[in-house]
Amino acid sequence: MKSLYLGLICLLLVSSCKSDPKQTSLKVDTKELSIAEKIANAHGFEQWKNVSEVKFTFQVDTDSRRGKGRSWSWYPKSDEVLFESLHGEQRYSRKHMDSTQIANDRGFINDKFWLLVPFQLVWDTSARISETTKAQAPISKTELNRITLTYSNEGGYTPGDAYDIFYDEQFIIREWTYRKGNSPEPSLTTTFENYKDYNGIKIATDHKQEGGQWNLNFTDVSITLDDQK
Repeated sequence: MKSLYLGLICLLLVSSCKSDPKQTSLKVDTKELSIAEKIANAHGFEQWKNVSEVKFTFQVDTDSRRGKGRSWSWYPKSDEVLFESLHGEQRYSRKHMDSTQIANDRGFINDKFWLLVPFQLVWDTSARISETTKAQAPISKTELNRITLTYSNEGGYTPGDAYDIFYDEQFIIREWTYRKGNSPEPSLTTTFENYKDYNGIKIATDHKQEGGQWNLNFTDVSITLDDQK
């Protein structure tokens, strides 16, 4: 009898475990995205893995003068760059550069930074990103979220620079202030506007100073995905 009772108890215990969903469910840990990742994703960063080519022309226009512009083609998977200059096309690999290519690469890094600021927040792992605060945007005077991106004093073409980035509740960048060498006073403040969607990647094609007499802008923008080759 004793063995019979033990057998029934074991059977009940096994049946109880099988019917208890807490015993069979798997715990899934979801990692909270950082502010940098949220801003990047709001601009289409999740699509970046599919990008094979980026083309754009960077120029600065004023009320009295139209900029000449610098035209680039970038192949991010191989990190090769094609620069269209007045002297013809020049192609180089950022993985194997020599001193003759530094000037072109300095221009490319600057122009690409403006084009893809939201993604640089994720790419530039050596830079520091502050906690988010609420602040009045310098141009629109509206209350937005603000983070500060600060670069190390070593390495890169412009070490020690800082950027105050203002973004809305959808994590879209609306304005920023550049402070050369992390100086207290702003060196340049512009808007991020006229956003356009290029195969899922959102790019602000106009960056205007207050008053509208100066506009750093992008034309001839195209983003090619792997399956579009």
